[in-house]
Amino acid sequence: MSDAPFWKTKSLAQMSNTEWESLCDGCGLCCLNKLEDWDTGDVVFTSVACQLLDGDSCQCSDYPNRFDTVPDCIQLNLKLVNEIGWLPPTCAYALVRDGEDLYWWHHLISGDPETVHIAGISARGRTVNEKQVDVDDFENYVVDWPLTVGEQPKAQQR
Repeated sequence: MSDAPFWKTKSLAQMSNTEWESLCDGCGLCCLNKLEDWDTGDVVFTSVACQLLDGDSCQCSDYPNRFDTVPDCIQLNLKLVNEIGWLPPTCAYALVRDGEDLYWWHHLISGDPETVHIAGISARGRTVNEKQVDVDDFENYVVDWPLTVGEQPKAQQR
């Protein structure tokens, strides 16, 4: 039997619900509101977070009942992981889908759910709750950091 972790030995489709759920790194980036250009289909992130996102923990404040409050909440599943083009480059689901390993700061590697925040990957301290922003003003909150988190400045790359 292999000592390799489950994300290296199983496909996303083979994972148990517990394994699937544990892949979430707790960054909160999926819970940011996105805007789609109707003409081009381009999607941009905003720093406007779902009303249920706890901005400190980057966890849903009512995960079991989230669909009651936010009916259009996206339940990430195998089909969506393969279809959604806006998953952040650090997303464990996309990494495993593409045969890549998890980053050092992922809690399954580090053993500590705080490392995603310490590494600066998460939305912690970068968001405003959607209840505080008029939907017509979301475009004023467009950000690119969800797509660049984890990137090293050119001078540090080798």
